[in-house]
Amino acid sequence: MTPPEAPKDGNAARGDTPPAVSVCASDATKLEVMAKRRDFLACARPPALKQGTKGMMVQGRNRQDGGGIRLGFTCSKKVGNAVARNRAKRRLREAARMILPVHGRPGWDYVLIGRADETAQRPFEELKRDLIYALKKIHGQ
Repeated sequence: MTPPEAPKDGNAARGDTPPAVSVCASDATKLEVMAKRRDFLACARPPALKQGTKGMMVQGRNRQDGGGIRLGFTCSKKVGNAVARNRAKRRLREAARMILPVHGRPGWDYVLIGRADETAQRPFEELKRDLIYALKKIHGQ
């Protein structure tokens, strides 16, 4: 007995559904993740701006170099154990991936800080609205 032959185009195995449309940003608004401590500290001291919301704290700094958008994520141990902190950071990353290409500005650094009991529990649509609100306040709109 021989196994059935696989479909040649590969679509029949998936039920002939079209591929998912990506909401990723184009290369023009590429997001770069900050990894250096000095970048995080620069976002925390003046003249950098910060805005708190119910779901997160957002710090923003204009690098004045016209480069792309850079962002960082952090959650203290107040948020919870490693599992809770990672969940909060995953939600912040996804919200930033969806919102920053539209509402962020090139040449700016942003740090998103998770809040205890709020970032992981808040409905995702409200978390996105919190980020939009904070960005508008930081940019003076």
